[in-house]
Amino acid sequence: MVTRAVRSVTILGSTGSVGESTIDLLNRDPNRYRVVALTAQKNAEKLAAQAKHLKPEFVAIADDAAYAELKDLLSGTNICVAAGSDSICEAGAMNAEWVMAAIVGAAGLKPTLQAVGRGAIVALANKECLVCAGDMFMADVAKYKATLLPVDSEHNAIFQVFDFAQPDQVRRIVLTCSGGPFRTWSRTEMMRVTPAQAMAHPNWSMGRKVSIDSATMMNKGLEVIEAHHLFGLGQDKIDIVLHPQSVVHSMVEYKDGSVLAQMGSPDMRTPIAYALGWPNRIDAPAERLDLAKLGTLTFEQPDPIRFPALSLARDALKAGGSAPTILNAANEVAVGRFIAGEIAFLDIVTIVERALAMAPACAMSGLDEILATDAEARRVAQSLKPLSYAAE
Repeated sequence: MVTRAVRSVTILGSTGSVGESTIDLLNRDPNRYRVVALTAQKNAEKLAAQAKHLKPEFVAIADDAAYAELKDLLSGTNICVAAGSDSICEAGAMNAEWVMAAIVGAAGLKPTLQAVGRGAIVALANKECLVCAGDMFMADVAKYKATLLPVDSEHNAIFQVFDFAQPDQVRRIVLTCSGGPFRTWSRTEMMRVTPAQAMAHPNWSMGRKVSIDSATMMNKGLEVIEAHHLFGLGQDKIDIVLHPQSVVHSMVEYKDGSVLAQMGSPDMRTPIAYALGWPNRIDAPAERLDLAKLGTLTFEQPDPIRFPALSLARDALKAGGSAPTILNAANEVAVGRFIAGEIAFLDIVTIVERALAMAPACAMSGLDEILATDAEARRVAQSLKPLSYAAE
């Protein structure tokens, strides 16, 4: 009988959708894992409940205003409690072998870099790290000999079938896309989309921001940029195809015409389990795939007219420099404004486009410059007024 070593784990963003799915997997084999740290943005009640169950050494909450509540909820335990953005970075720097990077948005960049900087195994569920700081991030992965495992279902699928020993044999990769809830809607119909409608993804259970990104298809545009950095391919070798069933998670086409695909039921616990068990595989509770029962798999070309976010993201990747950082920051702000009822659904991409036009791409060097560009893009995106189809 082979004795398995206990794997030490930190979850950055434990109260979100990916964080909760990760904890679900930990609970299925609790003797296999030791939790070092958990972090959250502001949900002190959920974070405290997770901490009482998993008994980490350290918990951190980004919102200073939630510190007193979290401290009170965890009184009588031996768990160290901290608050503020620096405490989230502290969690990333703690000595865990495996780190789930699941903080949504650019806020996840600095704590994830802390984990990379000590050579950890980083399960990356935060695509924004690579969108806003891809060159620097990947340079640090190489410098510190970290192991980077993509958790996005599409990039995880490609990772599983990509021949890293012979990348020159790859003709292209194909990212699949469900099309979100408005795949067949006209631009006119999308003018009055509500946040609740945009967050109702037909196949996946995701957080609010990612669900809305899927609805605008900005999520797929960001994934093109992420794939460029993860697999070292130019965007001319990165294609997108709509696949409403979300069963084929992505594909790699080789020079000889072979196309290798990774398939499975649409359940984020599958790619998380792949990363959590790496380099081995572990049991996961996703529904088994029954192709005969499913019957039909369909594929379509995306429509860049109805979903201009796809072209916008490709243009930002082509421009390089600060453009992807501006794209990401402006999108985060625009999505937040849509959720708050300040702008209409179609205003999201328009505001991103206008923010990009107001700040032409320029070269960037170092984290401070990246963060300064991010902050300025957010300021601009927040200041822009919606256009004629704004919410009433």
